[in-house]
Formats: sequence, C-alpha cells, structure tokens
Amino acid sequence: MKKSYFLSTLLASSVALAACGGGGGNEEGGGNAEAEGNSGGEAGGEGATESVVVGDDIEGATELDFWTFAETHAEFFEDAAERWNEENPDDPIQLTAEVYPFDQMHNNVLLALQSGSDAPDLVDLEIARFPNFLEGDIQLEPLNDLVEDEIDNFITERFDIYSKDGDYYGAPTHLGATVVYYNTEITDEAGIDIDSIETWDDYVEAGQTVVEETGVPMTTISTNWYGLWPFVAQQGSDFFDDDGELTLANETNVETLQFVSDMVNEHEIAEITPGEQNHSEEYYGFMNGGGAASTVMPLFFMSNFLAEMPDLAGKMEIRPMPVFNESDGRTVGMGGTGTAVTSQSENVDLAKEFLYFAKLSEEGNINLWTQLGFDPPRWDVWETEEIQADSEFYEYFNDDIFDLLLDIRDEVEGVNITPHTPDVLDEIDTNVMFNVIREETQTPQEALDQAEEAVRPRMQE
Repeated sequence: MKKSYFLSTLLASSVALAACGGGGGNEEGGGNAEAEGNSGGEAGGEGATESVVVGDDIEGATELDFWTFAETHAEFFEDAAERWNEENPDDPIQLTAEVYPFDQMHNNVLLALQSGSDAPDLVDLEIARFPNFLEGDIQLEPLNDLVEDEIDNFITERFDIYSKDGDYYGAPTHLGATVVYYNTEITDEAGIDIDSIETWDDYVEAGQTVVEETGVPMTTISTNWYGLWPFVAQQGSDFFDDDGELTLANETNVETLQFVSDMVNEHEIAEITPGEQNHSEEYYGFMNGGGAASTVMPLFFMSNFLAEMPDLAGKMEIRPMPVFNESDGRTVGMGGTGTAVTSQSENVDLAKEFLYFAKLSEEGNINLWTQLGFDPPRWDVWETEEIQADSEFYEYFNDDIFDLLLDIRDEVEGVNITPHTPDVLDEIDTNVMFNVIREETQTPQEALDQAEEAVRPRMQE
C-alpha cells in the first residue's frame, strides 16, 4: 500500500494520467480520462461547454461555484445540491456547476489560485494534475476534519493520492479497482473454469487452451500504459518509489514488461488492442463481436461495456486479477479525480460540508454507484440495500460485484503519483510499448533504460 509523493513542478505533458486513459471519451473511461470537454474555450463565463444553476429560485441561498471537466460529474453535484436544499432549508445553496475542456479548466484553476482571484469554491482535479496544486503555499483546504473519524471506512489509498504531509486535499470519485472481465461464452466453449485462474501462469495456460479450442485470443494488450502499469503496481512496484525517485527500469518492471510482451509474441495468447487502447471504437466493435476472451480494466469500465458492447450482456463475468506471487495484491486502484475546496472560497466551511454531503457521506458514496456506476471508495456501503438492489450492471454482469470487492478490499495496491508521472506515461505510450511489443526492436531492459534517460533531464528542470 503506497502513498503519493509530490515533487516540485508538474511539467506540461501531452499525456494526462487520466482516470482511465488517453484523449477524449466518456467519464472515467474515455481516452483523456474523465475529460469530456473539447478543446478551446476559456474557463469562466462563455468558456463553459455547459453551465447549470441549482437553487437560484431560493431567496438567501449561499452561492457556490463548482468547476469540472466531466458532464456526468456536474450532473452528480447538481443532484446533490437539490437534495441538500431539500434537507437543509435553513441553509440553502445556489450551486453553479460549469463544465470546461480538460486542459483549459486545470490551467485556469491554477492561474486563478496563483493570482489570488476568480477560483471556484469547489473543483474537480484529475489525478495527474493534482500535484500542481500541492506546491508551495497550498491553496486547497484540508479535508481531514471531514473524514478523520471515518477513515477506516474508506479504502485509504484513494485519499493518499490527493494528500501531502498527512493532509487530504481531494475527495475521491471511485475506488477504480482493476479486475479481469471474462467472456464466459468463450471460456466455457474452451472448457476453462475462470475460478481456477489464480496466477498469471494459470492465465497464460488457460489462454493457450482458449486459442487452441476457439481460435480467439485470451486478451488484448494496449500499447499505452494500461498495458503495463496495473501488472507492475499489483506487485508493489511502480515507476517512482515512495521518495519520488525514478524506478522505471527496476528489475520487477523489466520482468513484468517481458511477461506482457511474451503474452503477445511468445505465448501468442494476446493481440495488440484494436485502436491501440480499450477506449477506442475499434476495440468496442472487436470486443462486442466476441473478439477476445477477457480484458484487464478497472471497474469503471463497466459503463463502457453497457454503452458500447451491448451484445455481451449476460456473457461477462468479473474476477480479481491473477497474481505473480502470493504477496501480490489482487487489484490496483487506477485513475481518479479528486474534488477539492479552494482557499479562495468565501464560504469554506459550507463548501466542505456540501462536499462531504455530496461525495464522502454514506449516501454520497451510494450515489456514486447508483448514479455513476462507480465502485465507491467507502467500503462500508458495499453491502447496503441500495448498493445490492437490482441494477443494469448486475443484469449485464452478475450480482456478486461487491462480494468480490469485499473479498479483496485489503489487497488494493495504490500507485505513486508525482509531477513527472505524465512524462513516464508519455514515454511508455510513444516508445516503450511500441518498440518492445509491436516492433520487437528493443528488449524490455533497453526500452525502460532509454525511457529513464529521457525522463531524468525533465526532472532536473
């Protein structure tokens, strides 16, 4: 279990460590993570791609502004504001929720905080951008007082990625537990019992049987960081250590990249993901047609299955990640967005109370599931009646999703996020995976050494 370590400067990068991947797309699952905004536009006023006001008809309501880059997040907070006003008639709020393009929003929030004016009361900050806001004189409000009495009810790794010096500055949006999605129509045809797959060696062996019996690959490997990072992190390794030192080319990472490459090039149980990554139209069509027997992705990818792969309903089962060694975690919390309260707010206490109500309370966490389909970071709600109630996710997959999470909740590995994580991910996306897996022009050691050489000068700037 690891905590984030924040260095001094977040360099601009063409790759954002999105909640889930690389550019455009839908919430927590499209390319540039949760970024639903397009390009262009200025934060503030007409720059918003959407602006909704809740409570403007209530006399004396306290005004709060919320900025986000995901339309679904705006809708979530709008609903929370309506419920707040119903439950707190003596302390109503007027919430203005504005959706901006991903890069523009983060850049303008940072400028507003640095200049001392025009920042919103509440703001969504994506995981890789968060270090930018934890430098020098931090202009975000600590949230410890909201959760310190309940912290044992949360998967704390999700708070750690938004923390510094023991203070929590972001309210997490989901757990983001990485799992394996199996197409049981294919595995059953091959005679594979997915519950017997406990190690990655088991997975490879099962994959060979699947290929022999069905002619279908066991999985696909993305040529972006999703094809490597979860496998690395579940072993307690990472691209940076707890002190922020670059560890990209360490022994575990080299061996893991070799394993991933071997699934494609030696064992031949995996293919390069159509469209290069799982958030592509090419992949959706491929998978929807029964193109592969499984995929390794976080639980927020369930929404992508429902929206983009309807023909797989009733065929998909979810299981923990296999392990390399007994000490490995069977899941990794990947991606995420932290909602913060800025110090420029004229109503800090009210903004924090509303944030707790909307996103950190038991009801708020239940709504993360019922409204957004995200696995809540509060594990103490996983067995509630509301979570267990019939839903489209249970109909599509199975009804034991949260039983699985309860079984592995003590095995959630975290990731170390630094201001230079985007630089590493950029190297993995543009060079490492391409040279090692697609072209086979470099060994894993050569590729990761070269990537380290490329990143280190940027860390000196």
